[in-house]
Amino acid sequence: MDQTRRFIGVLPLLFLLSSGVQAKALTVMISGGFSAAWEKLAPRFEAQESCKVVTVSGPSMGQSAQAIPARLSRGEQADVVIMVGDALEKLDKAAWLAKDSRVELADSPVGAVVKKGAAPVSIKTEKALRTALLQAQSVAYSDSASGRYVSGQLFEKLGIAAQMKGKAQKVERIPVAREVAEGKYALGFQQVSELLPVPGVSFIGELPASAQYTTRFAGAVTKKSANTQEAKKLLHYLSSAAVQESVRATGLKTVALPQTASVQ
Repeated sequence: MDQTRRFIGVLPLLFLLSSGVQAKALTVMISGGFSAAWEKLAPRFEAQESCKVVTVSGPSMGQSAQAIPARLSRGEQADVVIMVGDALEKLDKAAWLAKDSRVELADSPVGAVVKKGAAPVSIKTEKALRTALLQAQSVAYSDSASGRYVSGQLFEKLGIAAQMKGKAQKVERIPVAREVAEGKYALGFQQVSELLPVPGVSFIGELPASAQYTTRFAGAVTKKSANTQEAKKLLHYLSSAAVQESVRATGLKTVALPQTASVQ
């Protein structure tokens, strides 16, 4: 039944392609934290709207050539960018984005993994987290927002910044969990949505609430997009109530809507 539904869903796109009609294509630049949800939702949007989506992956920030700001700066084209909210704000201030096109998509907490088969580790409380970090032979964190928090604030908050120097390392571009799976590090920290899809590791949980850092992911239409309406429609779809179950299944959290005061 599911296969039949998927086939029926792509019929409009197949018809356009076979009839010689050029299906509209949207180019989406996206960073890792929302990628697992995107992989589920992009094909559904393509089928629903009879369009083609081209995905370009890259970090929200950092010095690598693959980073989204670097890609845009050297002239790579995109209709939509989906990335860490703070980095998206910088793109907006630099006049890369269409006015008022930002859409909030999801929140991502930080979690940790160990190599599959390794002894379980608890990080449920600040005390347990501190012990786990001190006892780990090596620790990895990302080069994005979660890693900046871990290295710049978390260690200091736990009072172990000095002890972590030397054994805590930043991993650039490569998913932290992949490095842990290969045995290069004993303990790895990154946004939960980037940890869960990687095989070969065991997810040991989110940081305790008192030490948690939540990253907002958001999307926007670029100023140079030639498909503005379709791009806006895509962002509306990704933030809609209809897809939130799929979003949460990847380790992300639905963005809380602001409270509206009741009219007396």
